[in-house]
Formats: sequence, structure tokens, C-alpha cells
Amino acid sequence: MNPDLQAFLQTLVQGLLTGGIYALVGIGLSLIFGVMRVINFAHGDFLALGMFLTLFLFKTLHLDPYLSLLVALPLGFALGYFIQRFVLSRLGDRLAESSMLATLGLGLIVSNMLLLGFGAQPQTINVPYANNTFTLGGIQVSVALLVAGIGTLAAIVGLNLLLYRTELGRAIRATAQNPLGAELQGVNTRTIQAIVFGLGVAFAAVAGVLLLPLLYAYPTVGETFTLKAFVVTVLGGLGNLPGAIVGGLFLGGIESMGSYYISNNYRDAYGLVAFLLVLLLRPEGLFGKTVKRV
Repeated sequence: MNPDLQAFLQTLVQGLLTGGIYALVGIGLSLIFGVMRVINFAHGDFLALGMFLTLFLFKTLHLDPYLSLLVALPLGFALGYFIQRFVLSRLGDRLAESSMLATLGLGLIVSNMLLLGFGAQPQTINVPYANNTFTLGGIQVSVALLVAGIGTLAAIVGLNLLLYRTELGRAIRATAQNPLGAELQGVNTRTIQAIVFGLGVAFAAVAGVLLLPLLYAYPTVGETFTLKAFVVTVLGGLGNLPGAIVGGLFLGGIESMGSYYISNNYRDAYGLVAFLLVLLLRPEGLFGKTVKRV
């Protein structure tokens, strides 16, 4: 294989696998916005919570990080359900205006609790497969990154089955499209919103579990991923789940290509430049719809 082509494919594959994790984070944020019209500014902090939960289970029980998914998924859902049911729902008609401050406050609480419990020093886990790679068609693939990509794909397929193959999914879609109409059909929209927020937090926690073998965990790591989730969501169109998937892959690809062909020092900047260009050329996002005001 031509060395230049091999290098291009190697960079592209790595970028797409990383972008898959970005998509997983962005889907949770997009799902919450699509149903509740709330931007969860604590989203990345819930990802950090998933990372530190995995770290805690690994150090105390020697539990493999991927087995921590069995704990992080239900706990993330329960936490999100509780927050929506007993915190955000109490904002009432002021939800859209107050949610930013409320979720920012929640993020500060989570990050400071992690700082108090684990300290400020970056931490990681040592597992045999963390640095392992294998070669496929001349392209080296990280085992941990591939597992994260497979986990992301499984989560996306599971969410799609939930939304389009179950009565709960039908209720979620109805609530997203027309909350009043859904209530008239007997849907308890308050419960649906709590379930959706729980799903969003669970997706963030799962992303944290999948990222820990690849990254260091520190209490403020969520700030970076809140920004990435927001970029992914806007790129794909606010509330558009397929758009969030494409936006995540796009962001991962842009960052990887820019790091290889330009400089790794500005990795995060490449995604932000692409984000600004999309806002300038297509403010509604790649897959969003323009709403005309009469």
C-alpha cells in the first residue's frame, strides 16, 4: 500500500473511532434537548462521574473497566431521572430560562465532589489491553479505541430500537414533537422527560467508562467534553439524533486529520474552526431544519 494512502487511512480510522465516542456523548445531549428543549451544561461532568466510578471500582474491587458498564449505566440513568424529577421539573414554566444556571450549578457540584473525593491529580488505570494494537489491512487499530467504537455502536442501536420499536419510544417521540398532544393521548410527559434525562446522563456515564482506558481522569475533564458535546449537537442540528452521530464522526475526523497534517498542538482548535464555519454557512446545522418566522 502507498505510504501516504496508508497514513491517510490510519488517521481517518483513528479519527472515526474517536468521533464515535464524541457521537455517544452528543447523542445524550441531543436527546435531552430534542424532548425537553434544555441544554445540559453538566453533561460532561456526568461523563467525568462515569470515569471516576470506573476508577473507583477498578481500584477497590479490581473490576475490569468494561464490566463497570453494568454499574455505570443503571446508576447514570437513576441519577438523571432523580435530577429531572426532583430538581429541574420544579422550575416549571421557567425551565427554558433557568435550566442553564441549574445545570451549570449541578456541574459545579459534581466536579467539586470529585475533587474532594479523588483529588486534583490526573489518574488512570493500568490494564493489559490499554496500549495493545492489532493490524488490519496494514492499518494499526487500538484495541481500547475499537472496543469504545463497538460500545458506541451498540448504544446507538439500542437507543434506535427503544425509540422505534417500543411503546416507550413512541411516547418519547410524541413528547418531543408535541407535548400537549401527547398528554391528551394519555402520555405522562413529566415521567417521559425524567426518563429521557436519565437516558442522556446514562449515555454520558457510558462514554466516561469507555474513555477511561484511553485518557486520564481528573475532576474538570467534563468541561472539555461538555464543549465537544455541544459542538457535535450543533453540527448535526439541535435535537437531531442522526445528525449528532454524523457530527461526532465529523468532529473526530477533523481533529485527527488536523493533528496529523498540521500540528497536534491545536487538536481542539480544528473542531472549533469547523464548528464556526458550519454556523456561518448553515446556522441550523448539517441536518437541522430552518424554521421560518411569520
